[in-house]
Amino acid sequence: MTRRTSVLSLALALAGCGAKDQTRRYAMEGEVKALDPATKSATIAHGKIGDWIEAMTMEYPVKPDAEFQKLHVGDHIQRVFRQQRNL
Repeated sequence: MTRRTSVLSLALALAGCGAKDQTRRYAMEGEVKALDPATKSATIAHGKIGDWIEAMTMEYPVKPDAEFQKLHVGDHIQRVFRQQRNL
């Protein structure tokens, strides 16, 4: 029984060695198309984001409120998204 437990423990330890956390960064450029003060959200038309997301127009929440107050329809924005993956 002890040998079986040791082999199982070693197998689990080795399986964990191959897993790595990898953070990918994607740049986004877009234009503010609409603002909704009630929900503190901005509708943004953006281009393709790397190999992750196709170009689209989408509503995004904006936090904190001070950042929402800085936005205006027609503003061009840039943002970097981080996607953490376990490999």
